[in-house]
Amino acid sequence: MRPTIIQTRLIVGLEIHIELATRSKMFTRTANVAHSDHFAAAPNTLVDPVVAALPGTLPVMNRRAVEMAVMVGLALNCTIPSRCKWDRKNYFYPDLPKGYQISQYDMPLCGAGWFDLVIAPGEHKRIGIVRAHLEEDTGKLCHELPGGQPFDGSLVDLNRAGTPLLEVVTEPDFATAQEVVTFAQELRNLCRFLCVTEGIMQKAHMRFEPNVNLALTLDDGREVRTPISEIKNLNSFRAVRGAIDYEVTRQTQEWIEHGLEQGRGMKSTRGWDDVAMVTLLQREKEDAHDYRYFPDPDLVPVEIGAAWLATIRSEMRELPVARRERYAAAGVGEKDLRQLMDLPPLCDFFDACVDAAGGAKASPAVAKIVLNAGARRANERGVGVEVLGITPAQVAQIVAMRESGAISAQGADQLFGLACESPKCAADLAATAGLLVSTDQGELEGWVDAAIAANTQAADDVRAGKMAAIGRIVGAVVKQAGGSVDGKTAQAMILARLEKRR
Repeated sequence: MRPTIIQTRLIVGLEIHIELATRSKMFTRTANVAHSDHFAAAPNTLVDPVVAALPGTLPVMNRRAVEMAVMVGLALNCTIPSRCKWDRKNYFYPDLPKGYQISQYDMPLCGAGWFDLVIAPGEHKRIGIVRAHLEEDTGKLCHELPGGQPFDGSLVDLNRAGTPLLEVVTEPDFATAQEVVTFAQELRNLCRFLCVTEGIMQKAHMRFEPNVNLALTLDDGREVRTPISEIKNLNSFRAVRGAIDYEVTRQTQEWIEHGLEQGRGMKSTRGWDDVAMVTLLQREKEDAHDYRYFPDPDLVPVEIGAAWLATIRSEMRELPVARRERYAAAGVGEKDLRQLMDLPPLCDFFDACVDAAGGAKASPAVAKIVLNAGARRANERGVGVEVLGITPAQVAQIVAMRESGAISAQGADQLFGLACESPKCAADLAATAGLLVSTDQGELEGWVDAAIAANTQAADDVRAGKMAAIGRIVGAVVKQAGGSVDGKTAQAMILARLEKRR
């Protein structure tokens, strides 16, 4: 009789494939489908003799791809060796015409490193990085015709073949599915802030492959490990979590039924069914020797000297973790932080607005304007806030006017919209549109009296202590004033008038 499982411990290592957004492919000057200029390219239009593997063609290394890969390595605290080389990985790829992949084996571009993962406020876990190596992507196999019509066979699109592909390999340091998802999200943010990838998951710019197995503590005192399953080509965080959770259940049940343990030749490759939420066996996993790696004779080794490395390092932008800490220290709230950190171009625009508004102390006020008035309009138009047309100087002027009480909250929102359409100074726009807060006491009293008269039930509720009802009266005053009265000022006068009329 098989021993009973007392405790189950999850062990996950992660392989991440990142398509680099260079203008051209890894070993040819043909346009790269992972660059935003070529997202809409028709199938098999980004192909040249090198991609098609015609006789007599030779690869030429893309220098910019190397530099982008090194940036990621530096951000992951990897060692960058002074010399690395290219290898041929021999494997049948139906969507890579030459029948082998140019990759790196024993001398990768980026060596061992680490990343400190925030798993709770004030709590970090260090994830080891085994390596990050550069290679070329394969093409894409399609199993339906354009428009979703079924096709009895496979169609090959070589647009993706030869795209620069950075593979990051972690140590098996993850103990929960949430840790894996958090790391995947942080790595995507890091790569997007470095501008090395567009990071669009639906376009498979980043693909995650968790290697999952379990350490089972048995009632006889032994610890056994289940065979490792590598789940291939996951391109959503939902799929990463779902695949790992499913494997925990599947591997536990498999050990109970068959007693299979980790060993040579036991690793398998599995796919993910995003509808049924299950993993499916694809094949037994090859070991390194099965690929018959050998140095590529058509490419010279890459030597990264101190001067080149310093140049690459100088191009690196502020990393997401440091930027988040800077924003938080300036008083930006957690909700606004999450919205900012999801969009690198928005962060750059926000920083420019903060500088124009006088520095870090203005960060909370700028965030309120940009993320409320700006984000709503950006969503409506399907663009980023940074391309709406408003300038950082105009944002700074709106913030200053709002802080001084020259415009109301509603007026600030309206003024933001006007500034998106005109380069004029915000004060001039506000004056022309009648958005400046009225200082005429008699005019304000008239608006307040009219609003109270039109909302007698709300006025009675406020007198009875139900303060939530005052919002209806304040809204009526602001509507009459066309945004030229501040809500707080209106509320104070409403309370004074109601108290007077008791």
